Parts: sequence; C-alpha cells; structure tokens
Amino acid sequence: MKKEENKKKQICVLGSTGSIGTQALDVIEQHSDLYEVYCLTANNSVEKLAQQAHKFKPNSVVIANEAHYQALQEALSDEPDIKVYAGREALEQIVTAGPIDIVLASMVGFSGLIPTINAIKAGKKICLANKETLVVAGELILNLVQKHHVDLLPVDSEHSAIFQCLYGEEQNEVEKILLTCSGGPFRLFSQEQIEKVTAADALKHPTWDMGAKITIDSATLMNKGFEVTEAKWLFGVPADKIQVLIHPQSVVHSAVQFADGAVKAQLGVPDMRLPIQYAFSFPKRLHLNGDRLDLFNTQKLEFFEPDLNKFKCLALAFEAIKKGGNMPCIVNAANEVVNLAFRQDKCGFLEMGDIIEKTMALTPFDANPDLDVYLQTDKEARKIAAGLLRN
Repeated sequence: MKKEENKKKQICVLGSTGSIGTQALDVIEQHSDLYEVYCLTANNSVEKLAQQAHKFKPNSVVIANEAHYQALQEALSDEPDIKVYAGREALEQIVTAGPIDIVLASMVGFSGLIPTINAIKAGKKICLANKETLVVAGELILNLVQKHHVDLLPVDSEHSAIFQCLYGEEQNEVEKILLTCSGGPFRLFSQEQIEKVTAADALKHPTWDMGAKITIDSATLMNKGFEVTEAKWLFGVPADKIQVLIHPQSVVHSAVQFADGAVKAQLGVPDMRLPIQYAFSFPKRLHLNGDRLDLFNTQKLEFFEPDLNKFKCLALAFEAIKKGGNMPCIVNAANEVVNLAFRQDKCGFLEMGDIIEKTMALTPFDANPDLDVYLQTDKEARKIAAGLLRN
C-alpha cells in the first residue's frame, strides 16, 4: 500500500514538561494538521505529564522515575488507550517505536545521551535541544548520524540561527561563526558583587524564560561554552573560528561571517517556538503565532567581548574543547553536580568554577573515548565533584 502523502508526522517529545517541551507542544497544537504527539516523557513531573497526556492523547507516556509509576497510572486511569511506562530503560527504548518520525531531544543534561543514540540508530529525525549530548560525545554522535543517514537539526536558538544562515551556502567558506549570548544577569557585576549572588539572583534571566539548570548555566556562561562545543560538531568549524559575543538585547540570535567578509545574521524576538518549529518543518517555514520583531522600537544593538576572568566557567569550557577526548564529558558531569549544588545552597557562585577545574585535574583523561568510556567518565567525574563540595 502506498504511504499517505499527507500523513501527520508522529513526534516523541523527550522532556515534555520542561520549557522546550511545553513550547514544542504549543507548536504541535498550532499545526495539528501536520503533527501528532506519539509519546511524552518526563522525569518527575507526574501531574504536568498527565495533564499533557489528557490533552494530546499520545500513544505512550514514560515517567523516568519509577517511584512515580503508580501515581501516573492512576492519573491516567480514564485513558485506557494511553500506554504508561516507567524507568530509565523504558525512556531509552521508547524512541525506537516504529511509528515515530521525529524525536525532540529536550531532556536536560547527560541523561539525554542514550535516548538520542538509540533514536539515531532507529533512523529517526532528531531535533536536538539537549546540547550536552554533543558536548559529551560529539564525534560519536556525528559518526552515528552519518552511518544511519538521519537528519540532525539544532533547536537551540543560537544554533538554529547559524543553521538558517548557512542554508544555501554549502559551497562557501565560513570565516567565522559569531555566537551571541545575553551575558546573563551578572554581566555588569564586579567580582566582589558576583561572590555574593544567590541562586534566586541567578535564576532571573534578563531575556529568556528557561528551566532552572540552563538558567544557572547561562549566568555562569558555561552554557555558552557548551554551545561553542555544540557548534564545532554541528557545523564542522574549529573552536578558534567561533567567537562569543555578549549581546544583551538578544535580538541577533547568532551570525556567520564568510570568506568575502559578508555577515549573515538571524534576528527575532526571544521565542524558542521559532527554532523548534523550524526544526520540525525544515526546509519549510510555517506561520507561527506570536510577537514579531519591531526594528523601529529596537533602539540599539550592543556587542561586547566576554570577560573570561570574571566568568571562569566559559574559560574552562574552551580549555576542555582544546584538550578534547573525554575532557568535555568531565566538565559536563562536574557542572551538573555544582549547578544543582548551587541551586540547593551547597556551594557559592564562584565555587562552581573552582570545583569544575579541580575535577578536570583529578578525573582520568582519555584521548580516544568510546561510549563505555563516556559512561564511566561521567560517573567518576560526578563522584569527584560531589566530594569537593563543602559539607
């Protein structure tokens, strides 16, 4: 039987209750004639996951924390057609389900690695919002993408912007990638002021509405270091050709400079639904409800160099990129530990960089890691970083 031309694309949303996941569901709802939710997953947010399942009627839902399985089953007892699964293994395997066309990888942190690998091996289109996957195992992921002939499209606003600027320029030499960031809430703080900031201060991002982990990473600029790593793998550009620009207005989402000196930039309002939708629909541009950029009211566009002395985490990320091997994996693991510790008031803002640096020195280095090495490195680095936290 001939496959239906207008069949709705079946989407698996990994991390559906987070910031990216919820905005992705808004995009799917706006284009319900094109897209349908096949599976929703969450780690702990039972109530929100159940609400989403009631609304979108997916084939399956997965709660990673098995302790919440019964609560999710009870919440969906009136939805007998929705299959309910729990546990890490279920999460890692659901992405391989035959009907799925697109996997939106929007889980936070290292936990997104194995599901993404499995989805690639199953031949799914990957819309990647989990930057840690490429930070930890960029070479491995890109090799798998090539081997299994799958599409990998970026969802991060900066990488989507770069992708949009590069589309149609495949034959032209890239001189430089200009990767923008707002600078976070502490851009204008002195070293003395930064020493005293709290998690509540750091969670007040000036322009973007994001989850807690990525908001803290944005405050330390570690997020930007991770994005440099991600850009290196996605676009095949060495890190020394990627320049980070502090851009407080968050209007220019990133740009590309070509060999003739021309610079192409993608501009827009800070709305993650645009890069999510573009990844779903590429190469088509669909209508998206929402605010539009008003250049008449955009009074100024400013760009500054980041202060690597004040924002040590960004410097450490560059060091890890240069070192290669499993060093970015070490940095990511240590960062996940200290990021959570800072939010729990178990370490200070500047201590995060110090602990990451010590973990980099103490964790065994491997210049040619495979997946097993990445998994072992992640465990070791987490243990070392946790041991360095104050009691």
